Amino acid sequence: MKRTGRWMVALSWACRAIAAVILLQTLFFKFTAAPESVYIFTKVGEFVHGYAQFLPVEMVQASARIGSGVMELIASVLLLIPRSVWAGSLLAIAATGGAILSHLTFLGIVVQNDGGLLFALATTVVCTSVIALYLHRTQVPVIGKRF
Repeated sequence: MKRTGRWMVALSWACRAIAAVILLQTLFFKFTAAPESVYIFTKVGEFVHGYAQFLPVEMVQASARIGSGVMELIASVLLLIPRSVWAGSLLAIAATGGAILSHLTFLGIVVQNDGGLLFALATTVVCTSVIALYLHRTQVPVIGKRF
């Protein structure tokens, strides 16, 4: 963000804060094995097991739940550090992009009568991360100088 006005700085911080807060609030549920989180990642495990029978559903469930939580924690921290916004944005897009694909394929948009809240939160994270990435596009190594 070389030529930044106040509104661009404010928009950047707002998008980054929204994405980071959403990502951070899901960590408690993932790391404590909350029933809804276990249900979702058991579905992920069943999906993966359908293609790779040698992977036990329980192992995939635990690994995917904890692994995605770690990715989201790292993305949240990177989003809040001004020099690493580009990396945090890309990681947040990757992590929640996978969640969106899961919702659109085998999970469904509404999971356990949540009214689509998890899908909406994931979509919000992707949208705010894309905006933050665009605002900080010149910081991306190798290709950033071309923007």
